[in-house]
Amino acid sequence: MPTWLALAALALVLAWPVPILLSRAQWPSHAPGTALVVWQAIALTGGLSMIGALLTYGLEPFGTSLVDGLVALPAVLAGAPLPAGVAFGQMFALSGAILLGIHLLLNLATTFVRAERSRRRHLQLVSLLSDPMPEQPNARLIDSEAPVAYCLPGTTRSVTVLSAGLTALLDREQLRAVVAHETAHATQRHHIVLLAFRAWRGSLPWFPIATRALDAVAILVEMLADDQALRAVSRETLVRSIALVASASVPVADTEPGPAAADGNNSFADDSPAASRRIARLIDGRPALAWPTRLAAIAGGFALVAVPTVLLLLPAVG
Repeated sequence: MPTWLALAALALVLAWPVPILLSRAQWPSHAPGTALVVWQAIALTGGLSMIGALLTYGLEPFGTSLVDGLVALPAVLAGAPLPAGVAFGQMFALSGAILLGIHLLLNLATTFVRAERSRRRHLQLVSLLSDPMPEQPNARLIDSEAPVAYCLPGTTRSVTVLSAGLTALLDREQLRAVVAHETAHATQRHHIVLLAFRAWRGSLPWFPIATRALDAVAILVEMLADDQALRAVSRETLVRSIALVASASVPVADTEPGPAAADGNNSFADDSPAASRRIARLIDGRPALAWPTRLAAIAGGFALVAVPTVLLLLPAVG
């Protein structure tokens, strides 16, 4: 089987059945960290396979391997004659691979730059319109009746933003649960993972799997933050805090996306379906997956990334 055909088949499998099956599976809620690794492996492997299939097909007449083709391509671009047997479809695939690769990289860079600018502007506004909370280090209190809590990540220091409505709604322990949840987002750098998947969706808005992957990853990072919060408060306290904030929040569909959403942060329990899933998971209380199962899933993710890498480079080594 030609390398490009194998890569195309792998890209197709990772673009449709595998993400759908994973998004419907029950085990990710019992091992959100492992599931997050698997989702990242699927996204990376899918992108490598899609671009690799176009490249290897387009460069087939240029050499016996991808490396040979890439070495010979600059001479052709400089004016050397095309190799014999080059078809229009191969030149079209080669152009598509180059344009798609550039598009993905530029969109990723643009997404990160815009998010960083938005975060800085947001932090300036928070500094002007909020007051420090002496009892909560690195926390700021904004004068708003809506129950809001989110984290503004930073390079050296992160800021947790709480609203007056939230502090009035929750008791001391419940407020501690919210702060621990938001602190986990900052320390585990969830905003970087979310921005990467947002960039993927922004690059391929017509690609339904990109949206499905972002939705799945968004709930997984919330579950990871919940697990971290359970180290500071009881399960019952965390469940009550999520339920109270979700029941008092304005539905997301009725509001415009705020600065926190632009920065890659989600307000605590501001999405009712996600909050319901988090509450059901915490009430269920099932133990985490056994470590051999988690290890096997992570190894499978790394093996998945290795498949297109081997397919692309092995002919050159051989």
